Amino acid sequence: MADDPLVVFTPSGKRGRVPTGTSVLDAARRLGVDLDSVCGGRGICSKCQIAPAFGDFSKHGIVSRPEALSEWNAVEARYDEKRGLKTGRRLGCQAKILGDVALDVPPESQVHRQVVRKDAALREIAMNPATRLAYVEVAEPDMHAPTGDAERLAEALRAEWGVERLEIDPSVLAGLQKALRTGEWRVTCALHKGHRDSAHRLLAIWPGLHEGGIYGLAVDLGSTTIAAHLTDLSTGAVVASSGIMNPQIRFGEDLMSRVSYAMMNEGGATEMTAAVHDAMGTLVGNVAAEAGIAPGLILEMTLVCNPVMQHLFLGLDPVELGQAPFALATSDSLSLSAHDIGLAALPAAARVYVLPCIAGHVGADAAAVALSERPDLSDELSLTVDVGTNAEILLGDRRRVLACSSPTGPAFEGAQISSGQRAAAGAIEAIRIDPVTKEPRLKVIGCDLWSDEPGFVEKVGAQGITGICGSGIIEAVAEMRLAGLVDAGGLIGSPEETGSKRILPDGRTHSYVLHDGCEAGGPLVTVTQGDIRAIQLAKSALYAGARLLMDEMGVDRVDRIVLAGAFGAHISPLHAMVLGMIPDAPLGKVTSAGNAAGTGARIALLDVEARAEVERLVRAITKVETAVEPRFQEHFVAANAIPHASAPFPELRRVVDIPEVRFGAATTRRRRRA
Repeated sequence: MADDPLVVFTPSGKRGRVPTGTSVLDAARRLGVDLDSVCGGRGICSKCQIAPAFGDFSKHGIVSRPEALSEWNAVEARYDEKRGLKTGRRLGCQAKILGDVALDVPPESQVHRQVVRKDAALREIAMNPATRLAYVEVAEPDMHAPTGDAERLAEALRAEWGVERLEIDPSVLAGLQKALRTGEWRVTCALHKGHRDSAHRLLAIWPGLHEGGIYGLAVDLGSTTIAAHLTDLSTGAVVASSGIMNPQIRFGEDLMSRVSYAMMNEGGATEMTAAVHDAMGTLVGNVAAEAGIAPGLILEMTLVCNPVMQHLFLGLDPVELGQAPFALATSDSLSLSAHDIGLAALPAAARVYVLPCIAGHVGADAAAVALSERPDLSDELSLTVDVGTNAEILLGDRRRVLACSSPTGPAFEGAQISSGQRAAAGAIEAIRIDPVTKEPRLKVIGCDLWSDEPGFVEKVGAQGITGICGSGIIEAVAEMRLAGLVDAGGLIGSPEETGSKRILPDGRTHSYVLHDGCEAGGPLVTVTQGDIRAIQLAKSALYAGARLLMDEMGVDRVDRIVLAGAFGAHISPLHAMVLGMIPDAPLGKVTSAGNAAGTGARIALLDVEARAEVERLVRAITKVETAVEPRFQEHFVAANAIPHASAPFPELRRVVDIPEVRFGAATTRRRRRA
């Protein structure tokens, strides 16, 4: 009923109305939300924990207030007393929905855990870290030459290691005397000297010879996911990698929704900063545990992120980024202590280097991609696309490098898709549709077999097929186009027009069935007309941004295309081109760079001179602002067609036949290979 409360679950984006008094767990089950529970709703297992988000959520069209959930009850109080609940968490089996509410399902409460595919790429990196170890022997105190312990340590470092100036963080000074005496005046110091520093900083001190190593963290803070690579600062080896969902998703899936939340809710920016710091604490704990080290040994961090994430991580108000001229608080790099920004996950003295932003909505993540891929050193004209909720695009060669950002939205991540989900075991990630029979075969995350191969059902196991992730929906739409199920305008044909029994009526439009698990109690996974429209909008924004840079460069073709980002690494170049996500190019010249932003963060972590280099690079890049450029809209409209309304895509048509179908018209014919 229209008067029933509206509940919105993130990160899935699933929403619906439920009767007043429905438990959150029951609401999740009704709406197909991935919320775990093994105790039958008795408040024992705690696996159904949720995090309510309160405020004005214009993106979701609701105002979520604390009174929208029932009061904390005795079951929750008992569980909190005995085992503890994180601040702000509720048990989904106990909290009842009384009004419109936004609810976040944290990763640990999801049955099908997110696969954050941001592994560290193999890469040779020059080892010149800003933080190093130095073992010294310090003169003992002498009543006849009264100097402080810190001064005698500084003198020993000057004599033995050439350290002319030493600064000591107050948090380290507090333990200095004990370390000197425990080590019998022999200590190991962790010294940091940035590329713009005139003095060394003492970040940590250990009695005697410290052999436990020191570590740095390279972090790619995305709007959807956060990835971290724990790196040995002595060898450069990545000893652990981990990723988690960015909990800010509950405040808005896209960047402008989060800026809007900060504008419309007093203290909203502070709330989002606390959420991402809490997530960073979880991430630090995860990588430290994986590597078997104490978090206190992580003494340095490099951070890459887009400008909105940068502001929210640093505790800066992002409101100015929501309106022209999109002014940053600072576009320069920053070198801070963990204490300066309230990052409790790291030692207070640990250094945090934030790479510079290029401008407006082209952030430090784009700068890190430029550092990793170095288009400025290429003889070929290279288009580098970091595919994500907010795509960042670089075009250039030795002559000139241009950059822009394009608001693609969350559809590429599986959000706003009817059967969409984040990348997790059981999610469809690859699809092939037979152009004659119109029958699909599928691959899911966690299984290396296709669905038509022997053993697929057994290997997928009880979880079965659960939905479709970002790379899967891209392949699905492209394959439907190649199989003649979708026309150039993105319209799904009827069963009669397509000759497929998998086409089902869906209101005034049609849907295509990828998987029907209803008999076994599983989901019906379809591609709807609405799904195709969402993908068309996302891909049109991406293509229009790239085309705008090509206009600025005065070219109609590029020599090569690099798909960057964790998502970009899992996109099929062929399907991306069939869809019209990227400009036409020889398929052999379309490659993946993996998580290039994360690689750039590691380069900056391990080579202090690379920080000066990325700052120089950023100053030389020309920013093109898509938000105020009239041609962006022209390109966007033309790119709505699949692959494009006017661009001929000759390289693509050399390798595939694209049916010329128009549903509702009398004729259907197939274009021959060029």
